[in-house]
Amino acid sequence: MPHISVAAVLFDLDGTLVDSTGSVERNWRKLSDGIGVPWPQVQPWIHGIPVPQVLARLRPDFTPEQVQQWRQFMIDGEATDTGDVVPIPGALTALDELPTNRWAIVTSGPRRLALARINAAGLPLPRHLVTADDVAVGKPDPAPFLLGAKTVGAEPAQCVAFEDSPAGVQSARAAGMPVIALTTTHPEIGELGVPTITDLTQVEFSADRAGVVVSY
Repeated sequence: MPHISVAAVLFDLDGTLVDSTGSVERNWRKLSDGIGVPWPQVQPWIHGIPVPQVLARLRPDFTPEQVQQWRQFMIDGEATDTGDVVPIPGALTALDELPTNRWAIVTSGPRRLALARINAAGLPLPRHLVTADDVAVGKPDPAPFLLGAKTVGAEPAQCVAFEDSPAGVQSARAAGMPVIALTTTHPEIGELGVPTITDLTQVEFSADRAGVVVSY
């Protein structure tokens, strides 16, 4: 079983620690209808990228006020649509194995949505949480993972990122850290040249004062 030794582990949230697929698709379909962009053009961008960055691509004509309006629409919709949000297999065990100061969640969603999904899935509240509210530019920019590393007090190269989206993989790589990708959302994500796992049942974590050994 391959393994790496790191100072800390940085997890994406949706598709990595929680399965929120139903909520994501329901609410992005509503946005698709609302902004007048056909669903096939919207669907490729619904995972791993903050709403304002998606709107900048799909509706570059929108004013800042319109962007904020639709961002809030998505926050309100997704944060209250959590009935079928569940933990990814192995997530609860993984977080239980890690000391609370050795891991963080780095998500493209805003804090309100992240907390709603963490609670809905029954995950422990993280000591360290980086959301779209904390950075000027989200994934695939490296800013979220750079802040995640800073938050846990480690150099980026001393962290490992767990991701499920191409944007997330690109973000973590640009931040200078190794990535392990889950195939939960994009089965073909291994084509990006990263090691893949089906879910977190395929990972073991062991921690000591020196750091964390991640076996997968």
